[in-house]
Amino acid sequence: MLIGMSIGNYRSFNEVVTFSMAATNITSRNKTLDQQTVFEAAKLSLLTSAAIYGANASGKSNFISALRFIRDFVINSARSMQIDDPIKVERFRLSTATIDQPSFFELSFIIEPTQYRYGFEVTPQAVVSEWLYHSQNDAETLVFEREGEQIELAEPFKEFHQLRQFTRNNALFLSVIAQFNGEIAKTILKWFTQLQIDLSINDRQGRTNVLGQFEQSDDQAAIIHFVKALDVGIADIQVERIVEDLNPDDYPVSQTKPPTGSTIIVRHSRTTYSKLKTLHEQFDANGNLVGVEDFDIETHESDGTKKLLALAFPIVQALKHGYILVIDELDARIHPLITWEIIKLFNTAASNPHHAQLIFTTHDTNLLSHDLFRRDQIWFTEKTRHGATKLYSLVEYKVGNTGSLEKNYIEGRYGAIPFLGDIAGIMGAPDE
Repeated sequence: MLIGMSIGNYRSFNEVVTFSMAATNITSRNKTLDQQTVFEAAKLSLLTSAAIYGANASGKSNFISALRFIRDFVINSARSMQIDDPIKVERFRLSTATIDQPSFFELSFIIEPTQYRYGFEVTPQAVVSEWLYHSQNDAETLVFEREGEQIELAEPFKEFHQLRQFTRNNALFLSVIAQFNGEIAKTILKWFTQLQIDLSINDRQGRTNVLGQFEQSDDQAAIIHFVKALDVGIADIQVERIVEDLNPDDYPVSQTKPPTGSTIIVRHSRTTYSKLKTLHEQFDANGNLVGVEDFDIETHESDGTKKLLALAFPIVQALKHGYILVIDELDARIHPLITWEIIKLFNTAASNPHHAQLIFTTHDTNLLSHDLFRRDQIWFTEKTRHGATKLYSLVEYKVGNTGSLEKNYIEGRYGAIPFLGDIAGIMGAPDE
């Protein structure tokens, strides 16, 4: 479970900002929300979902990008990067005070029964610092701390002291220990691999990547049930396996020991791949069901249906296993009622028994409702006049339980809305 995240000097984030999934001491107008969306883990009260609002280019996607950068760097820095590879981190570029400073990242999370706080500072050239703390009985204890090439190890990591000399400047010490089967590090690395973060699910390649997991999934029945319940006309989803015979002239036999500098081309007499198709019911002139018709997803389904199909897999996986699901523009191409129902899946204990967490960005103001969210589940991003992103929660405002959250937001009472100039002036002054 995610407790919180802090980032600084990354893309549009200049000073360190903090996001939290910890429940605050408030009472909702809809008391059911307090019972359904708050759960206990490691003596903390956490939330099942959070929505992030803000104007275009205010930093919402950069927030999710930061979380994905942390996950990918933790997973890949020790096993995929070479000694001279740069760290692909993007610092805040609109201030001369921070352009040469390291980027800051820190996550607090729970792998029951232990609470962890892990973070690091990096430049494109090297890891500047890194730290890991854990706590089980309220007291936070150091596991390891790194400053440059100096790494201090506490008792849980003492056995890995020799690995300090094998840790590259562009690799995380945590990742190195995981590579050498350190139990704590492996447990944390597994937690990061279960972070489901998707910035690209709105485009074709992103959908293809997710849909490609359907064939190997053990949850096909649940995924199909989810899609059918959304009333998009799909009766079933099937995997079609396609075998193509290839022209041998295009795939010459490779040599066992090819000449130096030549390319090995392996003969493939045929290739096999899988393709998903949707089935739709077909009726005769009298309205009687006579069969089903196959639809090619990319050719025949709407963009909204394609996105729902791509969302079905990670949603089912998250709810089944208690994963964290992070989606950019959850509402894009989806009807507001469907978006509402997806959020309710995470905000209802019966459908979310393992306390999966949903974090998403959105422009859908219909979701700003006392019936769907507690105030501490609503977050905003706003750009300062210096181009830096501020991140803050609705709970910071004195908001009653009677007013309209949507109306107040549109009126600018919480900030995080665009301030529009004279758009009509694009055509110049009208002729008199």
